[in-house]
Amino acid sequence: MLRPCFILLALCVASGAWADRITVFAAASLKTALDDAARDFEAATDHTLALNYAGSSVLARQIAFGAPADVFISANPDWMDLLESEGRIVPQSRRDLLRNRLVIVGAKGTLADTPETLLSAGRIAMALVDSVPAGVYGKAALLSLGLWEGVAPRVVQSDNVRTALALVARGEVHHGIVYATDAQAEPGIAVLYDFPQDSHPEIIYPAALIAGHGPAAVEFLEFLDGAEARETFTDYGFLLPEAG
Repeated sequence: MLRPCFILLALCVASGAWADRITVFAAASLKTALDDAARDFEAATDHTLALNYAGSSVLARQIAFGAPADVFISANPDWMDLLESEGRIVPQSRRDLLRNRLVIVGAKGTLADTPETLLSAGRIAMALVDSVPAGVYGKAALLSLGLWEGVAPRVVQSDNVRTALALVARGEVHHGIVYATDAQAEPGIAVLYDFPQDSHPEIIYPAALIAGHGPAAVEFLEFLDGAEARETFTDYGFLLPEAG
């Protein structure tokens, strides 16, 4: 008589594969869109996703110290470069997944104006300007426009861009510098100014498999780079990588 464990094994082999749990470390700005894409992936497979969102700098440091993850999606290439230099990712799996835009946001009904006027008074929410990608991009843009020295004393820094957005939504600050996709995710917020693309480094989201990843992680990364997920991301305002 076959024991239950052997029956279960036979059923799993007959079905073609084990269901797997995939741990994904992803930049906080991806949350709304990636949650949707994850639901589509889980519905189409037997796999389960564990999504861990935070600032890219926090996630990269956790992975560098050995945190168990299968896939990492960063909001800029620098933190992915660091992990690659330390042998923490599978280099051949790395690809540029998405792009984004940088904007100034405020409460709906606020009059849009020049960045000089918008940021001339009141507190401004930004992600950490020396480590979190959205903050790094924002500081670079303000330096490029000659505004950083004037606004720096009034900047309220947060550990990720979604927290900065929440400060604006709750009315705790006058304005915020976030990604365009963040503004789309918050119904009470309006985009008041688009930073010129040449005022800051290009906003690129690289994705890669973490060394020692589970077998289903490959399937998920390919899904993210496929047509269905790309449509989901563009619906939320993300841009696709440049061809070539």
